[in-house]
Amino acid sequence: MKKPKHIRKSELKETIEADPFITDEALAERFSVSIQTIRLDRMELQIPELRERIKSVAKGHHDDVKALTDDEVIGEVVDLELDETAISIMEITSEQVFSRNGIARGHHMFAQANSLAVAIINNEFVVTGSAKVRFSQPVKAGDRVIAKAKVVKTDDGWSVVEVTSTVDHSVVFSGEFIMSRGQAIEMENVSNKMRRKGDRQ
Repeated sequence: MKKPKHIRKSELKETIEADPFITDEALAERFSVSIQTIRLDRMELQIPELRERIKSVAKGHHDDVKALTDDEVIGEVVDLELDETAISIMEITSEQVFSRNGIARGHHMFAQANSLAVAIINNEFVVTGSAKVRFSQPVKAGDRVIAKAKVVKTDDGWSVVEVTSTVDHSVVFSGEFIMSRGQAIEMENVSNKMRRKGDRQ
């Protein structure tokens, strides 16, 4: 049974405040109404469409990326706190999928996550030492992939960054990236440090 309009609108507002990146399609499915109904509800609540919400978030929460130029970042970084957390959004295009099955090529999700792991580090020289990744679900053209990164550990010259990517709240990709910071740091030394720490734990 559909919820009364006033209850739906109240819950709709709370849902968008909790997740400003949620699409009208996902909202329509969640509330069991048409996309047009969601759009009308948003208009009555004076809630802007997704692209405007993304711009608003990006304008209010954005440190400057140090390790990459704008054209080197895969996806659009909309939230960045250096050495803390970051969010990027990438919409999958028809050019990024396999022609036979319409499923996105995995290296595009990896590239988005890896570039976010680089962007989050507060250093001008950052390289990826190693990565453990997992693809959970297929992604198709038109899907909006939201990657969220978090620095979970930092030591001499390296950081561990965890990245989780979702489509409509379903996890499609996850990875742990070991990032080397500073030109003087040799990746062999970083790897040896990581192994020694792992042996002691």
